[in-house]
Amino acid sequence: MKRIAVAFAVLALALGIVACGEGSSSSSTSASSESTAKHKSAKPKPVERTEPAESTEPAEPTATASQENALGAAESYLDYEAFSETGLEKQLKFEGYSGADAKYAAAHVGADWNEQAAKAAESYLEYESFSESGLVQQLEFEGYTPSQAEYGVSKSYR
Repeated sequence: MKRIAVAFAVLALALGIVACGEGSSSSSTSASSESTAKHKSAKPKPVERTEPAESTEPAEPTATASQENALGAAESYLDYEAFSETGLEKQLKFEGYSGADAKYAAAHVGADWNEQAAKAAESYLEYESFSESGLVQQLEFEGYTPSQAEYGVSKSYR
């Protein structure tokens, strides 16, 4: 009677392995048979299917309506004029957006601040003469970092 129970357990285990696509090689079946024979009361465990792990990256928080409005205004400003990140924040605050919303918009507008510095430098040179160092100082005054100002001057002052 015990042999019949063991045989059924081995058969159920083998069928479970084949049904799950794990393969039915004789080595895994014989290893399972030995394991089952050693543990006569062991029952085959149902195979659990697992879903692929979700991304470990945290979800981006949803912007508030006021942040979205500030972001839209920031995009509009950058469409027609060059701004530094801090200059854009100041402009948005001047327009009545909160400091937090202005900071959010400047951080999420997706601007390349180096390219903005180059556009600003070109704009200055269109209507006024500057030395290279004077143009760097002007860009820094407008809120560009020293490296952004240097980049802008190197791209536009030829």
